Amino acid sequence: MKELTKADGAVEWLGVKYKTILSPERTGGAMSIVDSLSQAGSGPPRHIHHNEDETFVVIKGTCKLWIEGEEIFVNPGESIFIPRGKEHTFKVVGNMPSRHLVILTPGGFEGFFEEMAAGQFQIPDDMPSIKESAQRHNLSFTGPPLD
Repeated sequence: MKELTKADGAVEWLGVKYKTILSPERTGGAMSIVDSLSQAGSGPPRHIHHNEDETFVVIKGTCKLWIEGEEIFVNPGESIFIPRGKEHTFKVVGNMPSRHLVILTPGGFEGFFEEMAAGQFQIPDDMPSIKESAQRHNLSFTGPPLD
């Protein structure tokens, strides 16, 4: 399996690589797909997508997903659907990275990853800028990452 690199269009933010492999421009805005490589122990703060449903497909590694208080382990070859408006997060568990696809319907949220990579914003120092971008992308942060 080919790793994600800047040469093939991947962007990196806080040690996570993101590559949009299907853009909303190619789907009439209906959806987008982001290929993501996250290091062991990594994961975003709890958050809500107000406009997008998210399907999370694990290719390698294992992720613990937290969806409104319920924890689910997702292994390679498994997926989980997260409806818009549901508070959620994930953490890469074990000692190997996770490669996973994030399928967003409708598309458009992938621009958040691109903005974060372009600005190389840091948490917590740059939270005002991060929250401003999140608001533009219909995202609210609701709590800390998983322990």
